[in-house]
Amino acid sequence: MSMRSPRQDSGDISWTADTELENMLFCHPQPESYHQHSTNYIREALAPFLKNEEARLRAASGVQRSPFQYVLCAATSPAVKQQEETLSYLNQGQSYEIRMLNRKLVEYSDISSKYVKSIVRIVFHDRRLQYMEHQQLEGWRWDRPGDRILDIDVPLSVGIIEPRSDPLHLNTIEFLWDPLKNASVSIQVNCISTEFTPRKHGGEKGVPFRIQVDTFSSNEHGEHVEHVHSSSCQVKVFKPKGADRKLKTDREKMEKKTPQDREKYQPSHETTLLRE
Repeated sequence: MSMRSPRQDSGDISWTADTELENMLFCHPQPESYHQHSTNYIREALAPFLKNEEARLRAASGVQRSPFQYVLCAATSPAVKQQEETLSYLNQGQSYEIRMLNRKLVEYSDISSKYVKSIVRIVFHDRRLQYMEHQQLEGWRWDRPGDRILDIDVPLSVGIIEPRSDPLHLNTIEFLWDPLKNASVSIQVNCISTEFTPRKHGGEKGVPFRIQVDTFSSNEHGEHVEHVHSSSCQVKVFKPKGADRKLKTDREKMEKKTPQDREKYQPSHETTLLRE
């Protein structure tokens, strides 16, 4: 299975006004009070992160921006140093929402097709395991017959059509969505990070994964093969409730550090931005 190596974030994730942000954000079809709560929740979750990015983004203003931004509804760890990539913890089998935002609705309104196709994959972060990906996944298939590494929770997804799970690719799901409307996909990761760690002794350190989203528009033949965007984030997957315990441990660890030492680490956010 081929895999794109996600590059460092080069997209502009800043918005110029609250009204523009509200136009791009979305929530499930719920009463008005829920809409207000959801908008405030996302704005509060993203605001500190966006503020930290402003200076760097201004310096990189010459880089062409993609209209898309994906947000995984899982908290980032506070035990990650400033210059490192964010790390989020997931519980095995739990549904997590990925919200798909189109930052530049007008610019992307001239696509040849109403829908774009997004492919979501769970892949290895470590390069050593990337080279062995096929063997690792086949071994998992042998140990867990009938199970999938990545599933789509259709009832909890919003605004997607034709969801599909390829039986030959256990770590991949795909679907269509309208970039001019609200959309989110709910995913479940059924493997855990320690399943791909050599069993030498107890307490093995789990390997990190990447959640990667690749989006394609259609050509004149209606085939979704025109690549328009890719982004990803780093995650670790634990047995049920394990992610909550690990996040709590990280927070307690940071609380014990001096204020000077804490400045070396990233603040934790309730959501995770996928990086281009």
